[in-house]
Amino acid sequence: MERPHLDSIAPVLRPGGPDAALRLADCVGSAAFPSGPAAACFSLVGYPFRKARWGSPARQRLQRTFRVSQHPNAEENLRIAQAWSQRIRELSLPAAPTRDGVSYGLLPRPCRALVLLNPQSGAGRALEDFQAVVQPMLADADIAATVFVTERPHHAQEKVRDEDLSQWDVLVVMSGDGLLHEVLNGLMERPDWEEALQTPLCILPGGSGNALAASINYYAGNDHVAKKKLLTNCTFILCKGLHAPMDLVSLSTASGKRFFSFLGFGWGFIADVDIDSEKYRRLGNARFTLGTLQCLVRLRVYQGRLSYLPAATEPGTPRDRKAPARRAAPTAGTEAPSGHGALPADTLLVPLGQPVPPHWVVVPEEEFVCVYAIYQSHLGTNLLMAPAARLHDGCIHLFYVGAGISRVALLKIFLAMGRGTHLDLNCPHLHCVPVRAFRLEPRGSAGIMTVDGEALACEPVQGQIHGHMCRVVTAS
Repeated sequence: MERPHLDSIAPVLRPGGPDAALRLADCVGSAAFPSGPAAACFSLVGYPFRKARWGSPARQRLQRTFRVSQHPNAEENLRIAQAWSQRIRELSLPAAPTRDGVSYGLLPRPCRALVLLNPQSGAGRALEDFQAVVQPMLADADIAATVFVTERPHHAQEKVRDEDLSQWDVLVVMSGDGLLHEVLNGLMERPDWEEALQTPLCILPGGSGNALAASINYYAGNDHVAKKKLLTNCTFILCKGLHAPMDLVSLSTASGKRFFSFLGFGWGFIADVDIDSEKYRRLGNARFTLGTLQCLVRLRVYQGRLSYLPAATEPGTPRDRKAPARRAAPTAGTEAPSGHGALPADTLLVPLGQPVPPHWVVVPEEEFVCVYAIYQSHLGTNLLMAPAARLHDGCIHLFYVGAGISRVALLKIFLAMGRGTHLDLNCPHLHCVPVRAFRLEPRGSAGIMTVDGEALACEPVQGQIHGHMCRVVTAS
């Protein structure tokens, strides 16, 4: 790149103080353009953190424009400005690291994004927020967005199942976690599902819970934020363009259904709160606070059997600090199923009609207030349920709360979960154990089950982790 003389390149505006500097790590784009009869300009746009009047710092747009006037010839000046702009774009892109054997990727520039947006999710502001917050940031980062607005349940699932994915570099979901569940399962219905899952996915918070978006923000090392601050942080991560593998969990039910899940499976109290609070979705994340209080008043106990395959204990892995569970009795005929067509086989599981394998653990308690298997850090924007979880840790974090817990103790757990300190309470009814597979066999059909926040009929269900199955936009 030809460097102009220092006296021939100058800022169009001369800001003073610390705001005069813009770190390349905060920069998302740069452009060059003519200026006047002989000069040219190049600008760079970034989103640095700025102090907020209240709460955590927020990313705010900052643009710097410089004029090049080294040559009397306008074309030469424009060529130099373009070279500076190109170099700024190159330097502002993050390196795609390899960590612990996991390779990160980088979205191309220019980038083509298909945005699947549910205008009814959360408080019903997803489309408005996309236009006001997301679209300008994507334009700065040279990401061309084509918006597909869903009109009914399973609309996004049908769209990605039949879509020519070669048109897109990234699939962006602007909604709650339920729409991403649709998209993932739509991709799994394709005959080329393995190739389709290599198209990076991105979640932008437009719903009520926004658990994966909060998890991505947490993995990036950002402060806990919600609403538009969270949306801005997640859009900035998309603009930087890094993507990494994400584990999925295959869930199978007694009625023969099979789902692929990215967030969690629940039964009991948490599932009750999630589904019962649907009627308050216009309140946004506050719906869960109201739903929690209502479910505490009529606290229910559910009967069933919970079994699991423990994960290998590694440093930093959360352990179950409660009483040891009993081992399952040895059983004949425990061959793994051969899978469903071309889909990945659940090699850790046996059919639901058979007892679990002998090396599994059967939980001694058979009365529960709550069972939740989570694979990301956050259960919701304000609930840091599994602080040790990561996108590709090969682990299901299995939580269960036994019967006998008081309403006050349960409330304390959920309040502490906002800070991720609930296990420090040493509540004798709360258990957490890292597992690779689990089975839940409810006694009867009472109660609500959820997968990624979507309701299921209450029936026996089991699941296992599948490592590195898809790719998701994240930070390094």
